[in-house]
Amino acid sequence: MKRIPFKHTYRTIIDPGEFHVCNKQEVISTLLGSCVAACLYDPVNKIIGMNHFLLAYRHHAHNMPLIETEEGRYGMYAMELLINEMMKKGASKFNLKAKCFGGGNVLQLREDKINKETVGDVNIEFIKAFLKQENIPIVGACLGGEYGRNIHFVGNDFSVYVKKIATNQVQQLEQEERQFWKKSVSEHESKQSQADFW
Repeated sequence: MKRIPFKHTYRTIIDPGEFHVCNKQEVISTLLGSCVAACLYDPVNKIIGMNHFLLAYRHHAHNMPLIETEEGRYGMYAMELLINEMMKKGASKFNLKAKCFGGGNVLQLREDKINKETVGDVNIEFIKAFLKQENIPIVGACLGGEYGRNIHFVGNDFSVYVKKIATNQVQQLEQEERQFWKKSVSEHESKQSQADFW
């Protein structure tokens, strides 16, 4: 996470696995490929927050809701951290609204050969299911596609500026997401082997 001066305020840039919450007129930014960012805000108490997550596990049973599966735990954890921190800063869960971004097919990985789901598809499915379950309305979204996005969430009016990333950034983004993906999968495998051992 990096915080830099921006015009009359500050801009906080978050990376995969991070989140940021503020109650000032700041800007929160991130670069998305297959990952999803949930931009939540409480317009009454003027609290905003954003996370950036990539679901950590590659397979789920299609006969049960994604948010109840093992792979849903990472996305669930990312959302709970964000919501809890917003409430600590004075937000009310009943006021929360969401704008969601990302889920692009930049990794070119398929989750399931039969169902042809990409990493981005699974992320989109998760965030929609989670927000529906929590009764948090999605009031804006730019999800899916074959491209990455730069997004900037502005605290003074809750707007989100989206810019498709340039071709020369796609390769860098893909490398970063693959590293994050591998790290998540290896952490999961390590936990599984420890669980099997104990």
